[in-house]
Amino acid sequence: MTQHVRDVMTTDPTTVEPQTSVTAVARIMRDEDIGAVLVTEGGRLTGLVSDRDLVIRAVAEGGDPDRTTVAHVCSEDLVTVGPDDVLAHVVHVMRERSVRRVPVVDEGRHAVGIVSIGDLAVERDPDSALGDISAAESNR
Repeated sequence: MTQHVRDVMTTDPTTVEPQTSVTAVARIMRDEDIGAVLVTEGGRLTGLVSDRDLVIRAVAEGGDPDRTTVAHVCSEDLVTVGPDDVLAHVVHVMRERSVRRVPVVDEGRHAVGIVSIGDLAVERDPDSALGDISAAESNR
């Protein structure tokens, strides 16, 4: 049976506006135990910011995390998938673009989910090291 993105994606993704500070986003990630937040403006997806983006593009550059906004550190050249796309397509997209997370959008570019490499590992190869790690309880 063919599986679709909607079968493995995380629904109701956390979103922030572009003017949200890096500090505020870092706290959201900590509090929600997540590694990426979608950036939206007027309900439409405009970017994705990961924990790595915060470190590499904000902290390591010496910016003030209270004054630096996610608009300055997020990835804006995003590849997206739809909830009805087959899993093989999202795997292909991740390989081709070398990304670990892909936003899931509806036809109006409204974020409806996010699918991660960990989600795919749990679904497609649960006995792999990545599948085991991704399915395990958080260690925080």
